[in-house]
Amino acid sequence: MSKSIKKIIVINGPNLNNLGKRNNNLYGNESLDDVENKMIKNAKENNFEISFFQSNHEGEIVDFIQKLNKDKISGIIINAGALSQVGYSILDALIDMSPIKFIEVHISNVFSREEFRQKSVFAKYAEGQICGLGTYGYLAAMNFFINKDQLND
Repeated sequence: MSKSIKKIIVINGPNLNNLGKRNNNLYGNESLDDVENKMIKNAKENNFEISFFQSNHEGEIVDFIQKLNKDKISGIIINAGALSQVGYSILDALIDMSPIKFIEVHISNVFSREEFRQKSVFAKYAEGQICGLGTYGYLAAMNFFINKDQLND
């Protein structure tokens, strides 16, 4: 990967398009647009590019990942939502992106919720997992990639 490339990809899975409209006690009041706007601002301040993708369909997420040019990416942030427990095809696509690293993000603390939410097919392969920090988790993941990249320059 060229060190001059500084681009982060953010992938959101099912129901994340409804942020701000669904269970505000778990997910807060911010919309997905609000989250993306904060990330765009942070990217500009740190001289990074950022792009976003959201789908309620596993195959569309796989297709999106497979079309990425890994030579132009610094890292991937993924909130697979309910596909976190079953999204093996997404995991395979992310593994195929190696050496590009990914961070798994969850807005709520999945470990304080239903038992089925506490398992993730991504966790073992992710650079890290962030959960329970609300939408700030996206910025925390982004800042990890920004700082990691600066250390390697």
